[in-house]
Amino acid sequence: MLKSKKHVFWEALLITIVVFLAGLFLGMLIEAANSAKISSLYLQSEISLTDASATARLAEDISLDCEVIKEQNIIVADRIYEEAKLLELYEDSGKLTDSMKLLHKKYDLLRTFLWMTNDKSLERCDNYNLAVYLYEYGSEDTEIKATQNVWSKILLDIRKQSADFMLLPIAANQNLTSLEFLKQKHEVTQLPALVINNDKVLYELENVDSILDLLN
Repeated sequence: MLKSKKHVFWEALLITIVVFLAGLFLGMLIEAANSAKISSLYLQSEISLTDASATARLAEDISLDCEVIKEQNIIVADRIYEEAKLLELYEDSGKLTDSMKLLHKKYDLLRTFLWMTNDKSLERCDNYNLAVYLYEYGSEDTEIKATQNVWSKILLDIRKQSADFMLLPIAANQNLTSLEFLKQKHEVTQLPALVINNDKVLYELENVDSILDLLN
């Protein structure tokens, strides 16, 4: 009887150890896979930054047709949007690492750069709309998080409906000097905020139609 109890004990202990080691190994595999994905995304952000810089220089060429400028600016913005959404999925799926935070900040800088470079294009071309959504990154305030979730859904609906809509969501609390200059230039006093065509600043969003009425 005693031997039987000992046998059961050692079997249970062995199973526990095997399960623990399997879980540990699986966790290491997932962590390694996420690290590889983040590294790949970081390299892609470098390409996007260079591409955005080249696009901005070309957009200043007055010989370029406004339709071309619109299409290429929106293509770049949409690609960066999708890359940043992928990063958010990684952030939501596990522990938020310093590497993820820095990469998020890099994408915010990249979209700030796009905001700056579209200033002249908007002055010359009225065939597309620019919406800069400034939000608070990493907020623990439930009211702010709820508001920002609603805003994100409204703006995403507009982005899906309109081919002439360029959306730049930017975390505005990342201590980026260039972004602080732009916030002061457009007199942004609180978050979240929506800057439309560098002309109007909104602090309340009711629905999709309320935004569409303000677009070109």
